[in-house]
Amino acid sequence: MHFTPANLQSSFHRYLEPQTTGRVLQAIFRDEQHFSHHPVLPATPAFSDEGAANHTRLGGEYGEPGVHLFVYGRQAFGDVRSGAREPQRYPARQTLEASQAVARQHGLTEAQTVFAQQHPDAIDAGVFHNDVIAVGNGPVLLYHEMAFLDEERTLDELHAKMATPLIPVRVPVEAVSMEDAVASYLFNSQLLSNRDGTMTLVVPGECQEREAVWRTIQDLILAGNNPIGKVIVKDVKQSMRNGGGPACLRLRVVLSEAERAALSGRVLLDDGLYDDLTAWVNRHYRDCLAPDDLADPQLAEESLAALDELTQLLKIGPVYPFQLG
Repeated sequence: MHFTPANLQSSFHRYLEPQTTGRVLQAIFRDEQHFSHHPVLPATPAFSDEGAANHTRLGGEYGEPGVHLFVYGRQAFGDVRSGAREPQRYPARQTLEASQAVARQHGLTEAQTVFAQQHPDAIDAGVFHNDVIAVGNGPVLLYHEMAFLDEERTLDELHAKMATPLIPVRVPVEAVSMEDAVASYLFNSQLLSNRDGTMTLVVPGECQEREAVWRTIQDLILAGNNPIGKVIVKDVKQSMRNGGGPACLRLRVVLSEAERAALSGRVLLDDGLYDDLTAWVNRHYRDCLAPDDLADPQLAEESLAALDELTQLLKIGPVYPFQLG
């Protein structure tokens, strides 16, 4: 199993994260017999990498080989691919070169990978990551008509390389506009497999509030010829207002029994860990925070104390810079 933290170089406040993220992953997935960790890509515009937000693994059962769909917004070097163009309003945060580098680090072959350019008009409409315009699970790819610049080629490559037949679920722009797609975060949903072979779509409450989106879910997705048979609506407004929907929890690390047994730390959620984390929040989180508080040195001291206790609670050891001396 391979890990590469995204360099997140497009945003300064996120560029601060990758090194710590890498240490957290190495602390949890420590056993070198089962887990391989790779360095963050060079933090330059040519290798701009936003990670799993622009990657979808498609296939049959989770434990079987699959095909990796890497979506990029621009190409930095070489001859630009035929028909490629770049967004004009917002920056493209993922490069083809970054996606190809991650694929190489993870040992993926040409037969296991598809590289598709995100539609620049979608980026200019506010689709900063592919997970705002498409979601995949198993053989199902739920996507908006404007997700890919070359939709036909992308689907043809996936059909050709997947051992399990691809099940594309296409939402046309006539059904859901780009504005509604971004505002509702329909495609930033979770698509989960059920034991009976069907799938459940978990969407934010904003989908129910937009008539065209809710109608599409009922008439096109649930009533369509695909495994999606149920929708669950969740109120995630606080996350939505910070730019994140259900897909913020989409990253899955599928483990065999041996890999699960090789995990380090106390990181699998159970009732005891839930209670301990809840108590930790109640001890350390202020019940309100104002801009002026950011100038209070005590807030920094409180934050470091909370993080230090958290790593002890999870038994992952020192991972934050202040803990490393």
